Amino acid sequence: MENLTNINVIKSILEKHGFSFSKGLGQNFLINPDICPKIAEMGNAAPGNGILEIGTGFGTLTAELAKRADKVVAIEIDTRLLPILDETLCDFNNVKIINDDVMKCDIKKIITDEFAGMDVSVCANLPYYITSPIIMMLLENNLPIKSITVMVQKEAAQRLCAKVGSRESGAITVAVNYYADVKKLFSVSRGSFMPAPNVDSAVIRIDLKDTGKLDKETEDAFFKIVKYAFAQRRKTLLNSLSAKMNIDKDKLVTILESININPSVRVEQLDINQLKSLAVSLKAVI
Repeated sequence: MENLTNINVIKSILEKHGFSFSKGLGQNFLINPDICPKIAEMGNAAPGNGILEIGTGFGTLTAELAKRADKVVAIEIDTRLLPILDETLCDFNNVKIINDDVMKCDIKKIITDEFAGMDVSVCANLPYYITSPIIMMLLENNLPIKSITVMVQKEAAQRLCAKVGSRESGAITVAVNYYADVKKLFSVSRGSFMPAPNVDSAVIRIDLKDTGKLDKETEDAFFKIVKYAFAQRRKTLLNSLSAKMNIDKDKLVTILESININPSVRVEQLDINQLKSLAVSLKAVI
C-alpha cells in the first residue's frame, strides 16, 4: 500500500477502523515521507538482515524496513492497530506482527525463533516516556543484535550521545556507552508527526561493542558506582560514594588516589575507562 505518510490516507483508514490516538501509549505517527526511508537505510535494513521493530504505529516505518530487509518482526502492544496493519502492510509477506509488550516478552527467544542465520538489528520510533527502559532492556539482556536505531526526544538524544566525562553526560550516557558506541544520525522536527508532539526529536544509532565488557562481579560494581554517584552528581566523588556505599572516607581516598583519580572530582568528569578502573578497585568493598 502506498502513501502511508499521506495525512488523508491515514485519517481515512483510522476513521474506518474507529481508531483514536492513545496519549498513554505515546502514539505519534510519522507523516514526513523522508524520515522512514532514512531510518531504514541507516538502521541496517538490507538484504540478508533481519529487523526487530518496536512499535509499528501505522506501519510506515515497518513498510520501509520490509522493502529492504529479508524479514521484519514488529512487536506492537496496541491490539487496536492489528486490523489496520493487516491493511497497510498487505503487500509484504516478510513481516510478522507480535501483539505483546516489549518489556515483558522474551526478546532473545523471538530473535532465535524468527531470524535464524540473519544478522539482526533493532529499529523503532520509541514512545518518549519509556525510551530509556527499552534501550537498557535491549542492552542488558545480551541479545544477538548489531545495532539499535531509534527515534527519541531531542533532549534524550543529546544526553545519550554526550561524551562520557562531559557535563552533559548522565548515568544513562555511561550505561549505554559501556555496551555500545552511540551517535546521532539526524534531527526530526515535531511537525513530522501526527499528532505533533510538543518537542522535537532525533534519530540515533547504538552500535553494540564486541569487546570491553567486565566480569560479572566487576560489572555489578561498575553499575552500582554509576547509579549512586550520579544520584548525587553535584557532590564530589568521595562524598557521594562514601555516603551511598557506606565506605570509610580515608579508605576511599587511598583507593581513588591509587588509580590516579582525584577524590574531589565529580562523577560526570570521569571517562568510561576511569569508571571501569574504579569498579575493579572497589568491587571487594561494595
